[in-house]
Amino acid sequence: MNIEENISKAVVDAVKSLYGIEVAENGIQLQKTKSDFEGDITLVVFPFTKTARKQPEVIGNEIGQWLTENTDIVDKYNVIKGFLNLSISKDNWISTLNNIYNDKKYGTKEETPESPLMMIEYSSPNTNKPLHLGHVRNNLLGYSISQIQKANGWKVVKTNIVNDRGIHICKSMLAWLKYGNGETPASTGMKGDHLIGKYYVEFDKHYKAELKELQAKGMSEDEAKANSSLMKEAQAMLLKWEQNDPEIRSLWQMMNEWVYAGFDETYKRLGVDFDKIYYESNTYLEGKEKVEEGLKKGIFYRREDGSVWADLTSDGLDEKLLLRSDGTSVYMTQDIGTAKLRYQDYPIDKMVYVVGNEQNYHFQVLSLLLDKLGFKWGKELVHFSYGMVELPNGKMKSREGTVVDADDLMDGMIEEAAQTSAALGKLENCTKEEIDNINRMVGLGALKYFILKVDPKKNMTFNPEESIDFNGNTGPFIQYTCARIKSILRKASEQGIEVKEVKGITLQEKEVSLIQNLTSYPSIVEQAGKDFSPALIANYVYDLVKEYNQFYQTSPILKEENAETMNMRLMLSACTVKVIESGMSLLGIEMPEKM
Repeated sequence: MNIEENISKAVVDAVKSLYGIEVAENGIQLQKTKSDFEGDITLVVFPFTKTARKQPEVIGNEIGQWLTENTDIVDKYNVIKGFLNLSISKDNWISTLNNIYNDKKYGTKEETPESPLMMIEYSSPNTNKPLHLGHVRNNLLGYSISQIQKANGWKVVKTNIVNDRGIHICKSMLAWLKYGNGETPASTGMKGDHLIGKYYVEFDKHYKAELKELQAKGMSEDEAKANSSLMKEAQAMLLKWEQNDPEIRSLWQMMNEWVYAGFDETYKRLGVDFDKIYYESNTYLEGKEKVEEGLKKGIFYRREDGSVWADLTSDGLDEKLLLRSDGTSVYMTQDIGTAKLRYQDYPIDKMVYVVGNEQNYHFQVLSLLLDKLGFKWGKELVHFSYGMVELPNGKMKSREGTVVDADDLMDGMIEEAAQTSAALGKLENCTKEEIDNINRMVGLGALKYFILKVDPKKNMTFNPEESIDFNGNTGPFIQYTCARIKSILRKASEQGIEVKEVKGITLQEKEVSLIQNLTSYPSIVEQAGKDFSPALIANYVYDLVKEYNQFYQTSPILKEENAETMNMRLMLSACTVKVIESGMSLLGIEMPEKM
């Protein structure tokens, strides 16, 4: 139990003793005391004025006096209007520091057999192109949220749904057949996903040329599209695929395998993974079956043209198409089928979809449909809706081949890190293998941190140069500070200095402030879980690093002459490293031992 929890508990007792009022611990409002007032933690007393029937200042003084007389937590207090500023006794700060040092899993909770299960879906790529910058934000958010929920005691299943069917897949397949001359990843040296992406762009290039030619002959744009022989061939291929044509299915399978090998390479490099992967080629039939079942139960209805719809007007929405008149499925049908398979595979308590904010309405509808179909988590599914990400030079369009490729982006970030490190001369004493590994960690750490520190709901611009800065709110700044603290701890160990329990020592203001910052970590992790917000973790770690740097500038460690003070500062440094590494691991960021 940290200091804030102890104070909350004590305030509950004080309010009951003084006023006979029963309040819950989570109803106690505590905050860090503002720097221009004396104190460490401030209690907001306004919530008690109505039931206690006293002025805020009177209540503040009475609670403050009760706490100093009945607990050993509070040394002294002062009241400013409705705010009770509490000064925590130094012994409590020291015992807190010792507890953080000895707690191997500080700030996180362990999964138990009784833990509820949360399934988190992220990535959701198409097999007609490589992963791009938008996928990078999606994957980083999905993986980080999974880590944060695990740290809050949930059982977590990370899942991916691959869009491996449809006209866009057939476009790549047809273009490869027509223009590929039998190219393979092996023969070209290209990653499979890049090779298939090349032919998706190739299809679009030839399709536009054909439309231009048809329009030159006097057709309107719509007429040209309707008469495009290339598009007709792609549609015919899709029909053959749906009819299980062995030749088309064999081609589809071969090209998809190339893509999956490419995806796996990118995922591994990005540091994300999945416990279970679902494929829309398997789920769409399950969805059709579930829709037919809903039709029989009167949940859905069929129109005269044979199409199947859900009427959601009584829920404040409109009518939603589930099966077209020719019996083919739509995305919603596939999502219902995927939900069915997942529910068969896992006892899901909460389902989280990490999907961009352009799909807000889709998930509003899906939630209602799943609830009507009897999925217990349907109504409470979470659509983790995030904003778009762009580069400073504008948006990305995959059909035109101007997409910001995830692999190229990672290459660029690692190269940027290498150039910055070389210019700063930070890795002169390292081997080439060490330098390459550090540059990889710093480059990818810069990418991940820059994306995850932003409120997920906001659109953002990713600036590679800004993200790699070794100063400011960046991944490399945090990594560098952490590596420097580790260097101090290594030197202490090499000198035979062993960190021991801290006892009876006077703490300086910066030391107290740093301990207080460390005590906030468990509540930050908990809040990040409730809000599904990696940004809370990222910005907390940055504030902690800034706090440590201020302490470090004024407080010598290995040059400190007093052995007890040196021991305390080494413990404080070790605790800071522990929390930095824990927080950054929740963001999926590796921390170099040296930089």
